[in-house]
Amino acid sequence: MRQLWTIFSQAVTVCLGILFVMKLFYPNLLVQSNGQQTIVKQSTPGDQAAAIAQTGYRGAVSKATPSVVNIFTTAHISQDPHRALKNDPLFRHFFGEEMEEEDEQPENSLGSGVIVSADGLILTNNHVISSADQIEVALSDGSKSSATVVGTDPETDIAVLKIDRKALPAITFSNSEQMKVGDVVLAIGNPFGVGQTVTQGIISALGRNHLGINTFENFIQTDASINPGNSGGALIDTNGNLIGINSAIYSRNGGSMGIGFAIPVSIAQQVMEQITSSGSVTRGWIGIEAQDITPELAESFNLKSINGSLIAGVLLDSPADRAGLRPGDILTAINKKPVADSQSMLNIIALLKPREKATLSILRTGKKVDIDLVVGKRPLPSKIPKNN
Repeated sequence: MRQLWTIFSQAVTVCLGILFVMKLFYPNLLVQSNGQQTIVKQSTPGDQAAAIAQTGYRGAVSKATPSVVNIFTTAHISQDPHRALKNDPLFRHFFGEEMEEEDEQPENSLGSGVIVSADGLILTNNHVISSADQIEVALSDGSKSSATVVGTDPETDIAVLKIDRKALPAITFSNSEQMKVGDVVLAIGNPFGVGQTVTQGIISALGRNHLGINTFENFIQTDASINPGNSGGALIDTNGNLIGINSAIYSRNGGSMGIGFAIPVSIAQQVMEQITSSGSVTRGWIGIEAQDITPELAESFNLKSINGSLIAGVLLDSPADRAGLRPGDILTAINKKPVADSQSMLNIIALLKPREKATLSILRTGKKVDIDLVVGKRPLPSKIPKNN
């Protein structure tokens, strides 16, 4: 009996010694939980940085890559300059109904896209598919599917496609509003048709506008290499989450020069939700033509700053016209939201809901005036000027 007690005492002593050493050298391994001690591995920012230093961004890439697709489009272009004439009924009456059709030359193009739902919804750029007669999507596993267009929004250059597939690897959306200049990002796409490619860079700037690319601009600028064929592809963070849709580059030779632009995922998601629910995007409209206030204009209007937007024209019978806005008024705020320039004015008005009331704060001959109006629905892009 004494021998058993001695063995038990020695075992307890050894266990206590091991626990003492672990507590001394590895204090974070023992965490108190419900009165019991459990060995837990705690993750810290230092651990994440060490993991990236050891393995790079392979985790983010392996997570996002299956969600990025290649898009191939075909447009049939007639080579017969008299095709329209030959289709005329009067022409056919004199020359006969049986006429040899000229061959059509197919024009191929390519781009990229991002799977955003398991049942086949894909985000891409409108300019990738705008002139296509046929659209084919190639998934990362090599399989291909024909795609149909759910809807497009040329003013943000967003298009939503659909393929008849299930259980697809949908990408995870990040919060693009939390991204900061200097954050590391990765661009995934199919540049020049060479195949799926990943490039790495940082966020160079946020909120880029006045580029003349789209009507509504709020781009993420990055130096991650983006080339022709990357359009519609994914810009992801280091966790593999989508922060933007690659859209355009600044280039003098057609290739990447370290200045690329992506549409923030927050904008792409808003557009996609409206397209999938109603087939189109509805925006507010008041019917004015506006321009930025330059230092010269500010001096001529005796303004203390160049903030605001000068109303250069008012469309006849528009909401602005019915409310009494005049050319020469300076728009300073909409529903108490400050207007910095014509681009911010355009973005604020677009978010207003048609048939709702809005209060516009203006400067008229140096006096502050508030004008109420009923917001209209923004017409199709082809029927309105670029301003609001």
